[in-house]
Amino acid sequence: MIDAATLDPTMRPFWEGVRLGEIRVQRCAACGSHQFYPRPFCLRCDGTTLAWVSASGLGVIHSLVTVHLPVIDDLAPPYRVALVELVEGPRFLGLVAADVEIGDRVSGRWLGSEPGTARLRFEAAP
Repeated sequence: MIDAATLDPTMRPFWEGVRLGEIRVQRCAACGSHQFYPRPFCLRCDGTTLAWVSASGLGVIHSLVTVHLPVIDDLAPPYRVALVELVEGPRFLGLVAADVEIGDRVSGRWLGSEPGTARLRFEAAP
């Protein structure tokens, strides 16, 4: 297991969010743009006033793949992984349910809460 104290300090607010069941991203105070991975400046306007906010977890599947080979010890194939564009803008990889396809609206939640073992899971949004 990864000790959160040894992680890159710029990721600590993200992992604190995971422990609370939140998907956290950075938001620029100057232009309102959201981004992930964290950076000391805004990718859109170069602003430097960024804050961590909770994302809604809602998004649309941008791409999708079925994994057939073992990659992670505790995750037996086959399983599906999607790149989901959140309504806030950033894209996240996550496991997806069998009943979703590219273009579908989904909602994400964390399975687990520890760095190294937490998995983001997206399911069809109501």
